[in-house]
Amino acid sequence: MRTDLFTDPLDGLDEALSAVDAFDRAIVSGLLRPQPDQAAGLAALATAVAGTPLAALVAEAADKAAAGAAGEDHLVALAAARTALMGSAHDALTERVADITGRPRAERNTPDAAPDEPGANVLAAARAWLCDLARAGWHGIDHDLVAGAAPVVSAMLPDLRLRRQATLLDGFAAELAASCPGATLDRVPVRRWADLWTRALLLTLPGAARTPALSTATGRLLPLGVDVQEHATAVQAQVHAVFEPADGTEPRLVRAAVSAPKPDTVVGAGLWQLLRPRMSLLAAVGECRAMELDAMPVTDEGDLVWDDERARTGEPADPFGTARVILSAATDPVTAPLDRHPARIAVPVLLEGYTVADEDDGRAVFVLAGHRLAVDTDRVPTAGPLTPEAVVASGACLGLLRWDAGEFVLQPLAVETTVRKKTTAVHAGAWAGGTTDKAGARAEKAATDSVAVLRERAGKLLRA
Repeated sequence: MRTDLFTDPLDGLDEALSAVDAFDRAIVSGLLRPQPDQAAGLAALATAVAGTPLAALVAEAADKAAAGAAGEDHLVALAAARTALMGSAHDALTERVADITGRPRAERNTPDAAPDEPGANVLAAARAWLCDLARAGWHGIDHDLVAGAAPVVSAMLPDLRLRRQATLLDGFAAELAASCPGATLDRVPVRRWADLWTRALLLTLPGAARTPALSTATGRLLPLGVDVQEHATAVQAQVHAVFEPADGTEPRLVRAAVSAPKPDTVVGAGLWQLLRPRMSLLAAVGECRAMELDAMPVTDEGDLVWDDERARTGEPADPFGTARVILSAATDPVTAPLDRHPARIAVPVLLEGYTVADEDDGRAVFVLAGHRLAVDTDRVPTAGPLTPEAVVASGACLGLLRWDAGEFVLQPLAVETTVRKKTTAVHAGAWAGGTTDKAGARAEKAATDSVAVLRERAGKLLRA
């Protein structure tokens, strides 16, 4: 592993992100009556793509927006330019990750054109609402403006092909509604809201909603670890794994995700109760076992479309053993065009032979061959036995290499540590399939009680 590349600068990365930041700041106050500093931010975006096929289109759009006369097509062009810059940053960073790990990358297949486009009218309505948002700006949002998303989301939800856009639009609107009126905001999540706005706008365009191309996977699935992402009303577990095809071709990295709505009273180990019934893979993760797949659907991006009927539990498979023997030869998946964003980078790696240091802000840092890598222990979920203390005391770490706040960081998924002179593995997903651990069992019982009470109350409301 090329640990010296963790901190080497990337040519052009700072300039691309600076142009994105300039555009994002321009949206804060809205594009209805732009001020000179907003015009400068728009010009910076146009300059950043001047040598690309977008140049003329974006230059015109920036001029129109600076004059307060941006139409829908102009705002779409600006969103496309921003996405192209974030995509270029993503590509540069993933190339750097490939240099660090030395793993090969899969080649992208060009998808066929979609035979039909779902919900053109409702997507046009969504696009119009998003353009109104950009004109108002984050400081100009109010409840009436944000409420305009509700009928659009309601029209999208019945169509499964539009569920992705509906979910994004609904979540974005909910965040904005919780922050209304925008004029009173002390702090605006500038990058986040610009990310959501740009993605939502481009997903309303023809072809953007194309269903991912699917093939099938038959062979052995070797889990590496599970990343738990939790919000107040939803939870998702994403399993990262190595897939060994039965035909003997090269192993590849894949993912399988399961999500569920949740009440805010269910936290910690109780989250697994909501997720387990939806995916048998979680039991295999908790037991450190492989799974045998038979024609499991998989996208070009390496996402398994999980079907319990196409999987059965296999032999024991230690994730650290998998990482030491196979991970270095596994092919990294490609990324869908609209998913190319630095925040989406999450690459499984195995680190050994490091020492642990502390930074001034209290973060843990792994030092490998004299090179430092920050460790994001805040991402360690409370739904498992892995703790920041265990990470600091570890001698080997299996985790996800990410890019955050201008640097590479490691999100731990599992560690090996010494307990009573014996090497012991501690996994974030150890409780995924159930646990006899006292702390985990207590949390599961508390969650069971909470869910039982909620179900009883829901039953009474339905009977009323």
